Amino acid sequence: MQKFLRAGVILAVLLFSIPALADQITLKNGDHVTGTIVKSDTKTLLIKTDYAGDVTVNWPDVTGIQSSEELYVGLANNQVVSGTVSMSDGKIQIETKTEGTVTSDKNSVQYIRNDAEQTAALAAIYRLQHPHLTDFWAGFLDAGLSATRGNSDTTSLTFDGTAIRTTAADKITVDFNSILTKSANIVPGVTTTTAHAITGDIRGDLNLSPRAFAYAQTQFQYDELEDLNLRNVLGGGGGFHVRKTASTVFDIYGGGAYDQAYYTSTLAATLGQNITQKSGEINAGEIITYKASSRTSLAEQLDFWPNLSDTGQYRITFNGSAATKIKGWLDWQVSLNDRYVSNPIPGIKTNDFVLTTGIRVTFGKGAI
Repeated sequence: MQKFLRAGVILAVLLFSIPALADQITLKNGDHVTGTIVKSDTKTLLIKTDYAGDVTVNWPDVTGIQSSEELYVGLANNQVVSGTVSMSDGKIQIETKTEGTVTSDKNSVQYIRNDAEQTAALAAIYRLQHPHLTDFWAGFLDAGLSATRGNSDTTSLTFDGTAIRTTAADKITVDFNSILTKSANIVPGVTTTTAHAITGDIRGDLNLSPRAFAYAQTQFQYDELEDLNLRNVLGGGGGFHVRKTASTVFDIYGGGAYDQAYYTSTLAATLGQNITQKSGEINAGEIITYKASSRTSLAEQLDFWPNLSDTGQYRITFNGSAATKIKGWLDWQVSLNDRYVSNPIPGIKTNDFVLTTGIRVTFGKGAI
């Protein structure tokens, strides 16, 4: 009988001691919250309770902590200490297994994490330092539509897009823009294409230092009215970040390129002129992005391409845009695209200019 009584007492002690194994926080108003501390930063603390689920409290309102499980504490001097945590009178104490008791001011605490949160945070840091190719992409898609009916009968569609992947070491930029315009009243009963062009650009920048970078790129261009089946430009070089802040980026760069242009011009062929142009080029350019306000951003890029194979000839490309935010993922944009070639094939003008406006759908994090 005595053995059963002893066992019952031990069981009762164990059962009543279970709540004591829980973490507890004390607030300024004297309230106590019992549960499992999950994480905190300099603003809030999250504790998981059995009776109210996840409870978030303001970190400045926390005056006391008593943990039963090991927690990871990040201090202001980048020191990370692990152990059971207690806090009172503005002082925090961590009972470590190897360093004894570590004491610090509450104001020095940058974060507190349980084991699962610390593991997740370390994994995120590793991912940031060793990103996958699919990580950190941000960008936008633009669309515009205009149509007329009656005395004129035209339809014009424009699509543009940019995707940028930026890390501490490099940047990948993918651009495309296109326009298609058709008119049904130039020749009665015949629908005529009055604009049809597609351009694309893939560029990779590798940071050599906080200011200097190297780049490589390839560009593609098609223009039906220019009789241009394909222009492909392969190039690379180096550049310099003149200004690089959260709101403003100003880059200048220069290098070389190889330009291949393939035309299908009946007039040029009749005149016996070459409809395939291949040449070496110099590339000099600049890029500016500017966040004018929380709602408005501006961007432009200008490239100058002097021809090395046919000196005196050159190309100029310009892209500019302004976007105003309507809501989190939706903007209204205005874009300019200009392409100038000093030596087009016979019958083709030197300059193509496109102005478009319409909606912009953004994705990913980061302003563009």
